[in-house]
Amino acid sequence: MMFGQDSFSDRREAGRQLAAALAHFRDANPLILALPRGGVPVAFEVAKSLAAPLDLLLVRKIGAPGHEELGIGAVVDGRNPQLVLNWEVVDMVAPPPGYIAAEQKRQLAEIERRRLLYRGEQPAADTSGRTVIVVDDGIATGGTVKAALRGVRQSRPRRLVLAVPVAPQDSLDEVATECDEAVCLLTPDPFYAVGAYYADFAQTTDGEVIRLLKEAQQMSHS
Repeated sequence: MMFGQDSFSDRREAGRQLAAALAHFRDANPLILALPRGGVPVAFEVAKSLAAPLDLLLVRKIGAPGHEELGIGAVVDGRNPQLVLNWEVVDMVAPPPGYIAAEQKRQLAEIERRRLLYRGEQPAADTSGRTVIVVDDGIATGGTVKAALRGVRQSRPRRLVLAVPVAPQDSLDEVATECDEAVCLLTPDPFYAVGAYYADFAQTTDGEVIRLLKEAQQMSHS
């Protein structure tokens, strides 16, 4: 694919462009939540531009028994972690008694392990009553983002915003119903894959996530 005005050089550049589109939120004292790992470099630039705090939004899928790729729900990180279920799939799969509770506990433990890795002992940010901007590096099907937004919504933010550099229009329309506002820079048609719209789409490392979170924390306290 040719890279031009309909693509980004890398996630940081996409974040700077996204920040410009979100400038009207600067006075709302927003909280920026990044979906790791790829969403963190994008969200870092947004947080930097809006002088806003940055935190992670960890989401773990709960797969169907014996078919882990089929999501029946998700556990969403936060001050009060939320269980989000897709009842249509739950009813279809009919998991055995205790299965969802056991999977919720297992995925919550993995969320806590990852939060400890990325954030140390720092607790998850409180989203209740705040303007919250959820950021990722792009959307394909939107399943993870939809679960993330539903989880955050349950903690009653004042305003919930989704911000991504690129997404197919149909997926964007679907996830937009889960938030108050959706901001997206590119909606290519046909849509190939998120990485097709970045010249550099190298995997974001754990080390980069940790470094950017620390840098953002220092900025917000300066």
